[in-house]
Amino acid sequence: MVTNGKNKGGLRRRIYNLIEPQEDGGGAARLYNAVMVAAIFASIAPLVFKEEYPAFRVVDAATVALFILDYALRLLTADLKLGRGVKSFALYPVTPFAIIDLITILPGLGLLNGAFKILRLMRIVRALRVFKILRYSKNFRIVTAVIRKQARFLGSLVVFACGYVFITALVMFNVEPDRFTNFFEAVWWSVSMLTTVGYGDIYPETVGGKE
Repeated sequence: MVTNGKNKGGLRRRIYNLIEPQEDGGGAARLYNAVMVAAIFASIAPLVFKEEYPAFRVVDAATVALFILDYALRLLTADLKLGRGVKSFALYPVTPFAIIDLITILPGLGLLNGAFKILRLMRIVRALRVFKILRYSKNFRIVTAVIRKQARFLGSLVVFACGYVFITALVMFNVEPDRFTNFFEAVWWSVSMLTTVGYGDIYPETVGGKE
């Protein structure tokens, strides 16, 4: 009985090493990652077409089946990833990537079928599958590590940016009462200026606003 337990543990460890990106992952792990990335691109390719072709349903069914298998394997090895023992199996479904996985699987299961608007929503939800690629990106893991180390600094930057947007929007809303019909339009203008986009759809007209 003990031997069987060890074998199961060893099997789950091999599965974990296969599905989780490793710096020194073997050929099988690299192949698995390549297949999953290809499946993600294949699953979102139909979104660039307005028409629905029969081949798209086949591709969607195949990729959804692969995503379900991947989700099941990750849930099976949740304790190895999270390191929280039995609690890991309950915690894993609410982790960010697990939520993305589940959301992108649902349209393929027909759980969002219904009215025309819901069908459009299905296409939008399927587009979220592109975020699954982040799991297999080494550069994304590097960026995530940097963000964790600089969380306090980045948090201060976000607070400063939000403060800038609010104050400038408030000023412009009062200086340009005829140009901005509501405060949210002023916020939109402030955000577009902060990001240097400057769409030109809303702009100040008075001398005070331009200054």
